[in-house]
Amino acid sequence: MPRFAANLTMMYPEFDLPDRFTEARRDGFTAVELLQPYGESIDDLGAWLDNSGLQMILLNTPMGDVANGERGLAGLPGSEADFNEAFAQSLTYAVELNIPMIHVMAGVVPDGVSKDECGQVLVSNLQRTADQAAEHGICLNLEPLNQVDLPGYLYTSAAEAKGLIDQIDRENVKLQYDFYHLQFSAGDLGGGLRKYFGDIGHVQFSSVPGRHEPQYGEVNLPFLFDLLDELNYDGWVGCEYRPKTTTRDGLFWGKPFGLGGE
Repeated sequence: MPRFAANLTMMYPEFDLPDRFTEARRDGFTAVELLQPYGESIDDLGAWLDNSGLQMILLNTPMGDVANGERGLAGLPGSEADFNEAFAQSLTYAVELNIPMIHVMAGVVPDGVSKDECGQVLVSNLQRTADQAAEHGICLNLEPLNQVDLPGYLYTSAAEAKGLIDQIDRENVKLQYDFYHLQFSAGDLGGGLRKYFGDIGHVQFSSVPGRHEPQYGEVNLPFLFDLLDELNYDGWVGCEYRPKTTTRDGLFWGKPFGLGGE
């Protein structure tokens, strides 16, 4: 049976952030993701996790100058120092809060720069930071992001991410396989799961279109959950979706998995 983690960046928007932890635990979750936790102190986050009995399993590296279009720094030539600073912040949060995975955001390819040049910068940055993360037992994930939501992102397909992972050549660098993004980019989600399964470190989902609960949209997500079981996937599945109404009302999909509270 898949192990589901509530994405508190998107889920429970009807509550203030501290209350999202307790609400997620009330609904049967034992783990959570929080994509950009840097506006909160490590002490506060630790207290919310301890009080709720939850484990935080994933955060993202800072995106950089969002107002000017940055969506990550790891693959931006000339931004190596900025990336090092951003990654150090992520690593501190991960170590102090016992978070096992960091999604390293590569960024949008700048005008006048080739994807190959950005890829070379990414490989160099990840080789160095993966070694730092390995000292703490932390995995670094690369997630292909679709061109509809994030035009110009460095990699959009599992094949592209896999090629970079092979070049980085570090055991703790994995593929973050998000059903939502990869349905836009390539489809054949089940085939991709089978093909890249050995490189997958984390799975996420939401409906397509709409980015809601799995009972909506065009993708048969329960089929993919069953396929994860068939493949003996023992990692987490992140519920990275925006509830269509309230979070609890939409959680009837999770009843077979012990989710949704009373």
